[in-house]
This record gives sequence, structure tokens and C-alpha cells, in this order.
Amino acid sequence: MPVSLLWAVDVYGRVYSLSTAGQLWEQCHDAQMEFKRVTAAQQCCWGIACDNNIYLNVHASDLPVRYQEETYENQRWNPIDGFSDRLLPSDRWQWSDVTGLQHQPLDNFRIPSDSWEWEGDWYADENFEGEPTEKGGWTYAIDFPATYTKDKKWNSCVRRRRWLRYRRYKAMDTWAKIPPQQTTLPDPFSDISCGGWEINEEPRGRLSLWAVSLQGKVWFREGIYHHNPEGSFWEDIPLPGEVVQISCGPGDLVWAVLWEGQLMVREGISRDCPKGTTWAVVDSPNPDVGATHVAVGNNVVWALTKDNKVWFRRGVNSHNPCGSGWISMVGEMIMINVGLNDQVLGIGSQDRAVYFRQGVTSSELSGKTWRAITVPRDGDRSHSSASAGSLQSAGCYFCGEVRAQSVVSDNQERPQERAFLLVQLFWRRNPSPGEEEIKAPCAGVAISPSQSGGPLDPQWSNVDLEEAQGHPVQTGAVLDSADTCSLSSVATYTLAMEDPYGADEHPLWAWVSGGGCSVDSHSQLNWFNFQSMNLSVTPAQTAAWRRQIFEQLSERTKREIDNFRHYEQAIEQSVWVKKGTMQWWRDWKPHKWIDVHFALEQFSGSEGNKDGILFIYYNFYEEKKYLHAFINEVTILVPVLNDSKHSFAIYTPERTKQRWPIRLAAATELEMQDWLALLSDSCCDSRVIQGPPSKQAIWSVTCKGDIFVSEPSPSLEAMPYPSPCDQMFWRQVGGHLRVVECNSVGIVWGIGYDHTAWVYTGGYGGGIFQGLSSSTDNIYTQVDAKSVYIYENQRWNPVSGYTNRGLPTDRYMWSDASGLHECTKTNMKPPSPQWTWVSDWAIDYSVSGGTDREGWQYAADFPFIRLRFMGTCEQCVFLLHRKCKLTTTGPWQEIPPISLSDVTILPCAAQSSVDVVPLWAISNKGDVLCRLGVTTLTPAGSSWLHVGTDQPFKSISIGAASQVWAIAKDGSAFYRGSVSPQSPAGDCWYHIPSPAKQKLKQVSVGRTSVYTVDENGNLWYRQGVTPSYPQGSSWEHISNNVRKVSVGPLDQVWIIADKVQGSQSLSCGTVCHRLGVQPMEPKGQSWDYGIGGGWDHITVRGNSMEPPRIHLPSLTAPAPQSPLPVRNKEVNGDAVGC
Repeated sequence: MPVSLLWAVDVYGRVYSLSTAGQLWEQCHDAQMEFKRVTAAQQCCWGIACDNNIYLNVHASDLPVRYQEETYENQRWNPIDGFSDRLLPSDRWQWSDVTGLQHQPLDNFRIPSDSWEWEGDWYADENFEGEPTEKGGWTYAIDFPATYTKDKKWNSCVRRRRWLRYRRYKAMDTWAKIPPQQTTLPDPFSDISCGGWEINEEPRGRLSLWAVSLQGKVWFREGIYHHNPEGSFWEDIPLPGEVVQISCGPGDLVWAVLWEGQLMVREGISRDCPKGTTWAVVDSPNPDVGATHVAVGNNVVWALTKDNKVWFRRGVNSHNPCGSGWISMVGEMIMINVGLNDQVLGIGSQDRAVYFRQGVTSSELSGKTWRAITVPRDGDRSHSSASAGSLQSAGCYFCGEVRAQSVVSDNQERPQERAFLLVQLFWRRNPSPGEEEIKAPCAGVAISPSQSGGPLDPQWSNVDLEEAQGHPVQTGAVLDSADTCSLSSVATYTLAMEDPYGADEHPLWAWVSGGGCSVDSHSQLNWFNFQSMNLSVTPAQTAAWRRQIFEQLSERTKREIDNFRHYEQAIEQSVWVKKGTMQWWRDWKPHKWIDVHFALEQFSGSEGNKDGILFIYYNFYEEKKYLHAFINEVTILVPVLNDSKHSFAIYTPERTKQRWPIRLAAATELEMQDWLALLSDSCCDSRVIQGPPSKQAIWSVTCKGDIFVSEPSPSLEAMPYPSPCDQMFWRQVGGHLRVVECNSVGIVWGIGYDHTAWVYTGGYGGGIFQGLSSSTDNIYTQVDAKSVYIYENQRWNPVSGYTNRGLPTDRYMWSDASGLHECTKTNMKPPSPQWTWVSDWAIDYSVSGGTDREGWQYAADFPFIRLRFMGTCEQCVFLLHRKCKLTTTGPWQEIPPISLSDVTILPCAAQSSVDVVPLWAISNKGDVLCRLGVTTLTPAGSSWLHVGTDQPFKSISIGAASQVWAIAKDGSAFYRGSVSPQSPAGDCWYHIPSPAKQKLKQVSVGRTSVYTVDENGNLWYRQGVTPSYPQGSSWEHISNNVRKVSVGPLDQVWIIADKVQGSQSLSCGTVCHRLGVQPMEPKGQSWDYGIGGGWDHITVRGNSMEPPRIHLPSLTAPAPQSPLPVRNKEVNGDAVGC
């Protein structure tokens, strides 16, 4: 679980944060003033300070917030001057935007606030649609509205070039004031709430920020997203009444509380209209007592009434935001908040403690019980020697009274005395009937000028909305407290001492926000029942305990082992058999599942060696037959999970060649896991393989996310007779990943389907492996998530327009991406029983090519390219997605917080002495990152270093000589110059032209070789790469039908190939090894086929094992018979045998 923060404000206006992995409220010491309210998201926190201004705290990240400013320089050709800035009157501006309608000279660009700074000066962009332009970055056209090209032609009358400049947001981890807009707001804000990040994923990091002013108006902040965290301007939202409080959920739920005690729901919130359209009024939970507070989440609404009662709204969802009715809950709160995953937090009305609602799940949204968070603060003297500094008055919004009895007793114990200030910031000029003036208890202590060191300030003051006037009152008066019925009251304390709380007092909280706190029902929190322990154990006691334990172990060894050493071994050999019933996928046609008896017979010799045989007994025309396989011939055991069978496949070298494994299915998932663990242990015992993988291991990942590792033999890359790769033994490692990368010093990183980064801990086992087949330490819980997609297809007809009535030859109206399989919302299941749904079906708007406002794409026919707009298209496609989650265990530890899409590690030599290992990565948004502090002792590294680019990237690889190559999302290749241990991030990018009419998608760099794969599955080799010219000269085509490529530290080449011919059909996702690779022949000669299909990724970047030198016989001596059979080979051809 990634670490996230819970934010809170105490009654003195100080802001604290509590980590989900911590046990301490940490004060935000950066705040130079006190805050009244805060509202948090995962990437930032907003707050209202005592000066009534809005402040923003963006969490620091290794990934900076950068904004790209761009403008275009336009020129026209004339016979006298050539290309110049002399344009026609009907032309666009000399400096304009991309459309040419807006005038944008370079000196008109300004940074929006003091929180920004320029990264550099303006420069011309010399990249055009993935191809480098001529020097200067000019592109040419016949006229301005025409299509531009990078080549100058005889009829090129106009040209333009794009100028770029980046600005960076520098106010990280600090409270930055939101700059005022051009028109001053009529009155300050009293409440604020952020959310809406699940409405639309584009633009990245988009947020909805709602605010309430003192006059009861509601405002919406426009333009908040990742590259503009401050937003652009405030927009007034029309209201049917005066609002005192508002709450915005992560989705499309927005509720507000009216001054009269009723509630309002914002309707019409959508992807294209995040502000919504109308308000709907909902009655208070109690007709006699009005509502004072509301909090919303994804599908929940909680409310408080004036008597501090807690209410839960049932039946709330995106289709029915108003819900159906109220349910009274146990507890009395003055404030309530809903965080991520609909988790609920509140502040008790009696003790002002923060409470967490336990038992909240997707099936039980109301939870079970309240539990107080009892962790200390970093300023508590009982916990730390640090003390809080002197603070000024803070305004904290809350309903009810502030009890100060403990404060009074504390004043008697300490020499310093404190005064209390009640500030009625929201005193209405025309209070509602029956409303009483809000008061808070005062200690009744008068401070003389001699005691305070200055003139006595008024103890009470009332502040009106129009003007602030101080009203002096008689000091020393003790005022009685009164109950409140308005959230617009604020109680503040003025203090001038180290700590306002006593040593044994808990803090008094006024506000809490869990919008950035990621907690679910499985989270292990250390927030409850905190007790500080102080165990003083002397070194003498420790030494005595160690001596006593050693004596007990020695006595046990003598009693149980040493006294029986003279006995002979009773059993030299042992045989045991395990039997069961399964189903077997028959080898011959018609292929079908049949019931069989399965048996594993394992025996051990006198020297401890183990081996075994597995048998499959079946009936063939009432004749009993069996199929067997030797354990030492099994090369891999692969779980093949689907929604109908709990099956797994058994491969041998012969069946690997045929692409036809032994496939068995168990009755239950637990039974299948037991057999897999048992067979895997037997295979490892027969090959004497135990413990974690070696540093030279080859890692691979299946299309299901299962991780496998193989120990390479020294002869795997030997010439001219390498070991066949179909005889390699693969064993499973616990965990679930999409990508794995490694190097020869034992550093292994992985990336999950949800783009979470993981580092290998050095353990083994996990997942289905328990007991002796798994290490007891370095095994952690791993959570992965991905989306399942289905398509709704419609065809247009002249009568009814677009409907789900297709032609007989059309695809299914609800189908997968291919259209060959019917997939509806009701019958679509998760990828396997290990996955569980965590969301409902939702429209996917982030489809390549874009969609219309309702999510549809259009085409002339179904197989054609889909467009965003309707035009004359007769077919439309609607894409839905649903998220599912998998929880497992493995030797992997999470590396928060940046999500990654690709990672690469320096392929070190076998005897490398590199201290800090270079590691590069690409975030899921396309940012290039360099990891610092990666060593063999700290493989996770310490921090990220951002490397600037002009466009998002999708693949990256670093070679043995620190040569870094990358692929941009537009398919162009780049080389990073001057990368060295002294300059780990290099200095600049060099644009490398792609192969003609091809867009690259992946790159891998070895010792001297550079290989890439394009979007059409072609494998390319970069020629002319030398130390003096590392960019190379040209591309040479090697093979086709290639999915992934991995180049090792010795320039060995391995790929994942598609369409490999098997005995029954073509196989996709097959591991292939390039033969004949040597220094004088880096492109190799032919392919050797290994395990497959169903593989999606492989990395050999850890195998730096030099092959043995084989001396070839002389030409005059007779050639010996080859010990290996002749294998199917091809010279520089396709990676398929068809």
C-alpha cells in the first residue's frame, strides 16, 4: 500500500499530517500562519488561512511540475527578401498560436505567480511528427492553412517553426498563496472542498475545487490540473439559497448545506461539465433539527445535524446522487469527512478527538464502529524534546463549544498564562429567528501589562462582515458556554508559550481531511492504542541471556543428535507416491477435457539425490493407458487460469518444440496450487536448485503476469554449439508483474499492470509456495490492478439511426477488441479467479484517436480505423472498462510514489566494480527519470532525478558503456549524450531518424549493439555504433513478428516472437534466442525457439557469463559427429517457422 497522508487542523490553527505508515502527527512547520480548514487530494492540500486567503501545498515529488509554453513564428516568401516576416494583410500574425488567430509574441509570456520560475530561454523545436527537421526547425507549406512538411519544395510559399519554453512550479511542500484574479472577490471564503479527480483522467491531475464565501455564495475554481496546480480563475455558481458548507467527492457527487439547515445536491456533473447544471434540495435528516455538515465520497453521503447526531444517506450513486433515505448512526460528531475508498473520519463532539470509521467496505459502506486515533504529535514533550514555537491566534471552524477546563488547570501548573479570544467572523447581520450568540468558555484570567510585557489586548472582539471593529470588554469575566446551531462560528485561542497542551492532554482537533489518505479494508494502520514503551535492558543482562540460550541449544544438540551418531542409516532409499483425480486436455482430435488419474512418484537415493516420474492414466476405447514424463525432463510448470478451469501446463523439451504441453485441470484453485507447488519442488530437487535466483538469472513474464526465472548454463551462448534454449528449466517466483529488468550484480526491478514499481528483495517463493519452498523473510504482500475492456458496437440504418441491430456478417454488438468473442457487461468475468472487481463499468474516453462527448468512435466499417467525429460513417464503437485487483505475495517491495511504464538497469560485466548502478525509467505519463543511489546494498535507490524532454517517451534502455537510448510516443528515437558516473543524467538528447515509414515502440541496448522493435513487429539493428560515434549511422532489418527484444551485456539477443509454428497451430509469445552472435557478427545468423507461447516479456541483461572457448578441429582432421541434433535454423530471416 503506498504511503499517503491524513491532514488535520487543531483548535489553535496548526496543520498536522499523519502518514498511513506512521504513528505520529507531524506538524506542518512551513505554515507561517494559522489555518481554519484544509481539504486534501493525493497530490496536494488546499487550505483557508486566518487571513481568509486560499493557500495551496503541493507535495514534493521527484517528478517536477513543468508547463510548456509554445508559440509559432510565421514567415512568407517573396521574390526580393526570400522568407521574411513581411506577411500579407490577410495572413496570420508573425508570432501566433497554432491556429494563427491569437497574437503571441515571445515577450508577452509571463509566469502566472511567484510560485513559478523559468527553466531556460526560448528555443526552436527541431522535431516534426517524429522526424528531425532541418537546422532551425522550419516546416513548409503552400499556404498557412495547408499541411506542413519538413521538406522545402519549389512551391513552398510559407513556413513556420515552433518555439518552446518551460516553466517549473517551485513552491513544493510549502503553503503558497493562490494569486488573486483580475476581479477581486466580494467577500472572503469560509469553506473549501476539492475532489472530482475521477470524473476525467484528461487533462492529467484534473481537480474540482469548490468554495463557499461568507455571504453564502458558492465558487468553482477553473483550470486545475497537473501542469497548472493553482488553477486559472473563480467562477460564481448560481444558488437557490445561502450555503454554509460544501463537500465534493472524488467522482461526480457534490453536496452543500444551506443556512436554513436543508441540503442541496449538484446535478448534471459530467466529464464535459464538471461544474454541473442544477441544484436539487434534500430535506434535513431530522425535520426538527437542521443539518450543519455534510461529507460525500464515491457512493456515500454522511451528514451531521445541529444536535451533533450522525446520519448516513442510503441509495447514493452516480445515477441517483440524491439517494433514497437517511439512516441514524451511532456517535456524536462536530465534523465529518469522507476520504478515499469511502473511508470515514470524524471529530468527536465531547473530546475533540479524530475518529476513524472501521469496517467500511464496498458491500458495507456504513461501516461498523468508531475508533479514536490516539497517536501523539511531534510536539508532545512526552514523545519528543522538540517544542512548538510561539503561535498567534488561529481561526478554526467547528460547531459546538470548546471546553477549556484542562487548559485552566494547565495554567495553574505553569508560570505562563494564556488568554482566549473568541472571534465571531461569521456573525450575521440578520440572524435567523431563535438563533443565539455563540460563546466559548474563558479561563477568566486577567493578564496585567507587567505580566504580559505589553499593553492588554481586548479579550473579546466581534468582527462584522463589512468592517472589523474591536469591542473592548471587561477583563476577568467568566462567560458561560452555549450550544451552537451554526457552522459559521469560529473559536480561536491566543497563546504565548511553548505548547498550549499539557503533558497529559490530547490535542483538540477542529478539522480533518482524508481526501489524500488511501486506506481500504485490508490496510494495516498503526493509529490506534499507541503506547510508548521504554525497555531498559543492560548489556550484562543481554550477555547473560545469550549465554543461557547457547547452553540450552548445546544441551539439546547433544541429547537429540550426538548420542545417536553411532547408529547406521536405517533407510538408504525412499519412494513415495501422491495420487489424485484431474482432467486432461486430450492430445488428439477432437480435443476435449477428459477425466484422468494423476500420480507423482518420487524417490530419493542414498546420496540424497531425488528424482521422480509423473503418470497420467486414461481410458482409450475402454482400454487403460497411461502417459508419463520424467521429472528431470520437465522444463516449466505454467498456471493457465481462466474463468472456467483451474488448469496448468507441463512442458518438456519435446513438447516445447511441438508447442503442445500436457495440460491438466484441478477441481479447485487450492488443489491446483498444491499440485503446482509439489511438482515445482520435485523439479527443483531433481535439478538441485534451491534458494533465490542467482545474479546471472534470466527473468521472464507471461501474459498473465506470472514471473519465471531460469539459471543459464555457461554453454548457452557457446559457439558453434550452444545449448538449446528449449531445454532451459524455468521455475516460478511469487508475485505478479508486467515487466522485469535486471543486471548481473543482482539488482532486479519490476513494474505491475497498475504501473507500480517493485524491487526484488532477495527472497524466493511467495504466492503458491509455502513452507520450505519459500523463504520466511523478504516476502511481502503485493497488490496489482488492471482494467478489462469490452466494446459496444452499433450500426447506422436510415430508419432508426445508430442501433444495436447489425448485419449478419457484423461483429457481436458487445464484444472484445477483435469482435470475434461476445463480451457483455453481465457475463464478462475477471481474467482469473485470483482477480476481483473493484469498480463498476465506466466509459473510456482516453482511446487512441479520441471520442465524442458520449464516448463513441466512428468508422465506415468495423475493421477500419475509427475516428472521433461522425461524418459519413456507418458504424460506431463504444469502449467500456472495469478495474479488477489481485492480491498475492512475493519477494518484491514497493517503490512509491511515481508510477512507471518502463525501466532499465546498466548491464554490468561479470566482475564489475560499479559502486552506484545507473537506472533509468519512464513514468506512466512519459517523463524520463534517473534513479540515484542504486547499489547492491540499496537496490531501491534513494531518489529520482528528472531528465527534461520535449515530448513524452515510452521506452528506454541503457547500454554497458552508459549509452542511453529512448523511444518517444510518436515513434522517434533519441540518444542521450554525455552520460557518465560524474553526470548521471547526461546533458542533451540527440534525435535519431527512425526506419523509413516505421514508428518504433521499444529499444534495448547491450555492450555495443542497439536493437529496436517497431509497431508492426519488425526487429531493427543499428549499424555503425562506435565509441566515437555512439548514435550509429543506419537501421538494418533483422526479422519480423517480434513483440519484445532484450540485449544482454555480451550483446546476446533474445526476443518474444509471435506466429511461431507448432504441431497444431501458430503460437504467439514464444521465447527465441539469436544464434551466431559474436563480435564480428553482432547481428547473428538464425533463431533458436524456446518456451512458449503465452510469454510477454524477457530480460537477459543479467547474464554476463562468458561462454567457454571451444577449439574447432583442424581442416585436415575428420569432422566429429555433432552431439546435438540438427535444429531448425534460418539465416537472418523471420522469427517464425512458417
